[in-house]
Amino acid sequence: MAMQVPKHQNFHDLPRLLVAMEDTWPAGASTGWHFHPKGQLLYAIKGVMIVHSDAGSWVVPPNRALWMTAGLRHNVIMSGDVEMRTAYIDARAAPGLPARTCVINVSPLLRELVVEAVGIPLNRDLTARDERLIGLLIDELRVSNAIPLHLPIPNDPRLQSLCRSLIERPADRSSAREWAEAIGMGERTLHRLFSRETGMPFSQWREQARLATALREIAAGKKGVEVALNCGYSSQSAFSAMFRRHFGVPPSTFYSTY
Repeated sequence: MAMQVPKHQNFHDLPRLLVAMEDTWPAGASTGWHFHPKGQLLYAIKGVMIVHSDAGSWVVPPNRALWMTAGLRHNVIMSGDVEMRTAYIDARAAPGLPARTCVINVSPLLRELVVEAVGIPLNRDLTARDERLIGLLIDELRVSNAIPLHLPIPNDPRLQSLCRSLIERPADRSSAREWAEAIGMGERTLHRLFSRETGMPFSQWREQARLATALREIAAGKKGVEVALNCGYSSQSAFSAMFRRHFGVPPSTFYSTY
């Protein structure tokens, strides 16, 4: 994958509560591993971002954003050409922001506020309008709903191997018992360790891994039945029901929401 030198160093070190920037990245590009001293709101008006970190992975489709806590080491990989908008926020001066890294819904208001914040010049003092805009953006971020697009990675090497296989082959429909035998542990041990190390049951983790694959494939223009089969579902209707349960909308309208 190509790696483009990021320009964030010119933005997140400025002594302001919030600084926003825009950037474009080609498909397959990677930011490389790095971290920010401030919280980051990572948003793309076009393209899908795959964010890997020491705490797990997130899929960030358009009209959604990733709130990242300060100091989290991460690498962003672009799925399709990406038009990125990002804001660096000093969370110490803005209480009430999410305490954990999470994907959030981006309301029409939050989207426009981020776009407007990008236009605030860096070479002059903030105006009263700038300060009101920044304050409202932070207020919107405080009330934004998190959505389940996180794939925490367990520490146990056997479970890590299992997780890599599920990410690489989401259509694999092997049972928990079959996976337990494959990695050399009992089924009850697998369930106990998985819940303890990821904070979610094995079945939920696998479903979210399939959702991550589905979002990338839908963004790439694949048909619903193809996406369903690639994600391990026996029918398009079963896949659509699962998708609607998570997001409240069918796969066909997910990227047009908002």
